[in-house]
Amino acid sequence: MTSLAIKTILDRLYAARSPEHLANDPLSFCHRYSDPVDREVAAVIASAFAYGGIKIILRTLESIFGELGASPRAYVESFNPRQALKAFSGFKHRFNDGRDLVALLWAIRLMIEDAGSVNAFFLGFHDTSAIDVSASLNGYTSAVLALDYRPVFESAALPAGSYFPFLFPAPLAGSACKRLCMFLRWVVRPADGIDLGIWQGVSPAQLIIPVDTHISRICAYLGFTGRTAADWRMAQEITSALRRLDPADPVKYDFSLAHLGISEGCRGADPVRCLSCAIRGICPQTRMAAT
Repeated sequence: MTSLAIKTILDRLYAARSPEHLANDPLSFCHRYSDPVDREVAAVIASAFAYGGIKIILRTLESIFGELGASPRAYVESFNPRQALKAFSGFKHRFNDGRDLVALLWAIRLMIEDAGSVNAFFLGFHDTSAIDVSASLNGYTSAVLALDYRPVFESAALPAGSYFPFLFPAPLAGSACKRLCMFLRWVVRPADGIDLGIWQGVSPAQLIIPVDTHISRICAYLGFTGRTAADWRMAQEITSALRRLDPADPVKYDFSLAHLGISEGCRGADPVRCLSCAIRGICPQTRMAAT
């Protein structure tokens, strides 16, 4: 099948995104706020805990944002870490506990105090001429993990065994950095009813697709990757394939493709689901389901 035919089907899939898909996505929490400064803070938090099953993710985020109130930006600018540790003492999201959440809020506050916004802090490590955000993420995550966390952990350095670094992986270590790439997609891509378009200085062309179990599997079906490990190299390979379809905005299809799994229940060849799937014209799983 030609690239034009594939692009036509994926463009149709992109156009079919719905409010129901958004409601079943952590990005929905950012849409609760109208001010870009609140959306930025909400995006850092919502993306950080976007791992595990979607129902658990949404439940976790509901508990966090219920405590943050009407303005996440105002909360992080004025919150007291000691009081927050008490407020979130019962917090648990798989690997991360209340201390990790408070450390994240503290990191956001320090970034804002240092640069005025998380956007400006990130730009301190970003090369606008680079093909993608690999080096930018390496610099950004290293700087975040080097911040002074004394008010949270009672030591400037992160304690041994802390799961807080799990929230800030790096391409340099081979991680797919799914949640950070998703965060960048949310804030960098133009506002389109789903993504927010609130950041300046990073081009959508530089973004890398967030690779989760759905994206790695579905993009393998479509021939966008031949790799088996969901790592940074896979993310770059898939993005390279998508860049041939849309050089200026290669990750525009991420939300739609991911929700084939998240919301539509795609798990591979299925005689019922495949018949109504939006990408049945290009996915070989459809042919398998018919045999």
